[in-house]
Amino acid sequence: MAIRAGVRLSARILIVDDHLAARTTVRSLLDWHSFQVCGDAKSGKEAIEKVIELKPDIVVLDINMPEMNGVKAAQEIRRISPTTKIVFLTVHDTPAMLQRTHLWAHGFIAKSAAGTELIPVLNRLAGTTPSTSPVAD
Repeated sequence: MAIRAGVRLSARILIVDDHLAARTTVRSLLDWHSFQVCGDAKSGKEAIEKVIELKPDIVVLDINMPEMNGVKAAQEIRRISPTTKIVFLTVHDTPAMLQRTHLWAHGFIAKSAAGTELIPVLNRLAGTTPSTSPVAD
């Protein structure tokens, strides 16, 4: 997150989902809440390329994608950019999936709850609100 002249700038966010409609919807939600979306990707492989290129602060990452799933992409993102925070946004919101992704995630949100849960999690990760999520850094 950048700070210029004592003013905190919004965290740079990369949106990763294989469905254009999902990427567009998340971008609209983030734009509405004044987050800075630096880009998007449609696969785990493309996400890694974009992390290298764009250096986002936070990656909002789907799990079920072509070429490379979100869990494998998260592992690689954490390896190449350990300070980048990862929030899984997925339809796979089972306890087993939460456990499987816990090591790589700073947040885990069901797509069905994105409208109410995504912004508070992003605010927490951006350092603008206190932590209330059960998934710790």
